[in-house]
Amino acid sequence: MTSTAVKATTKRANDDTIRATALAAKAAGGKLARLGPERRSVLLRALADALRETEVRATVFAANALDLERAKSEGVAAPLVKRLGLDAAKLDSVCDGLDQLAAMPDLVGHPTLRRELDDGLVLERVSCPLGLLGVVFESRPDALVQIVGLAWKSGNAVLLKGGREALQTNRALTAVIAGVLEAAGIDRRAAVLLEGREEVAAILGLHGIVEMIVARGSSEFVRQIQAASEIPVMGHAAGVCHLYVHAGADPTMAAQLAVDGKTTYAAACNATETLLWDADAGAALDACVEALGKAGVEMRADAATRKRHPALKAATDADFGFEFGANIIAIKRVDGLDDALAHIAQHGSRHTEAIATADAAAAERFLAEVDAAGVFHNASTRFADGYRYGLGAEVGISTDKLHARGPVGVDGLLTYRWLLRGAGQLTADYGPGKRAFRHRDL
Repeated sequence: MTSTAVKATTKRANDDTIRATALAAKAAGGKLARLGPERRSVLLRALADALRETEVRATVFAANALDLERAKSEGVAAPLVKRLGLDAAKLDSVCDGLDQLAAMPDLVGHPTLRRELDDGLVLERVSCPLGLLGVVFESRPDALVQIVGLAWKSGNAVLLKGGREALQTNRALTAVIAGVLEAAGIDRRAAVLLEGREEVAAILGLHGIVEMIVARGSSEFVRQIQAASEIPVMGHAAGVCHLYVHAGADPTMAAQLAVDGKTTYAAACNATETLLWDADAGAALDACVEALGKAGVEMRADAATRKRHPALKAATDADFGFEFGANIIAIKRVDGLDDALAHIAQHGSRHTEAIATADAAAAERFLAEVDAAGVFHNASTRFADGYRYGLGAEVGISTDKLHARGPVGVDGLLTYRWLLRGAGQLTADYGPGKRAFRHRDL
């Protein structure tokens, strides 16, 4: 047998294995969906409790230390290394999110519409799980637990592919998840960790089995996933978030928003990457520059900004519309609200945009006209987060417009069915000159 034939045979065998795994996962997801609200909540609390155990944490943190050591030795980019780290504070937040999910009202099987079409003919629109999700994400191992929690709450099974750099941590976390599932009498394949690129390629070909792919990564990465599959893809791509300091901004508030948006977690997709300042907001700019400088942020400024603050580093065109993922921010002067809106439309990623101002009319126009998943007034871009929104967690922050947008929680992982209960009615009996529909909402 030629090497080409061997490769083809190996690929078919791998594809068959992945298909079998996906079908088993989908069946396990069906059992999750039928558990009922209380038992799904028990499952979520059991996972949170397991991740709070001292021995479990020691195992997970040891695995994460190995991943960090390897990433640093291989020269992985600093923002990815930052996202890769998993400490007690991050894991505490994950556990709190699982508890939050457990306490939330259950949306599976929830009627969103009840309509009487006629006597004894009642229509319902009822939410239901999508079925089997495929989630491809980079670096952040805490995201794995958040994604699993949302999948369980929504009654979905999930196939997970994390980045190679987080493999040891993801394995350790998946082992904990598998133990919780098995203790509840559910096939551990309700949450499957994929480890090779060839497995992802096989999953992308399972149209009709995998219902949705969630792709978390760069814009280029998301486009590659979309191009490689007929399965609907929800993209979580780059976050190029702006803070626009309007002429009506309070200098102290503007400075606080800039520092919080940039420095609380510079590697996050909701970090502020560009500060725009109005030509009439010089005092607010000065406050921002001083505060960002004290916070150790590198500022790259356009010529108009450097005229006021000559010590700042000169920005290039490439700095605007770029996700730094580090303590670096681009600064540019704009000539009023129209100019700010035009800049954001050209350079933003439709993730999250914010305005700092006391001018209510300017704020309302900004909120109305900016085309982004999140648009904020006098609030840090870092608030764009499923946990902070009270969603428990998120599978990603979608910059798409179809199905779900912004932080995607449980409702973004559900679809619906139309249920009609009748008493032998016939469509032939309805229409002009015949029986009229009642169409009364119940």
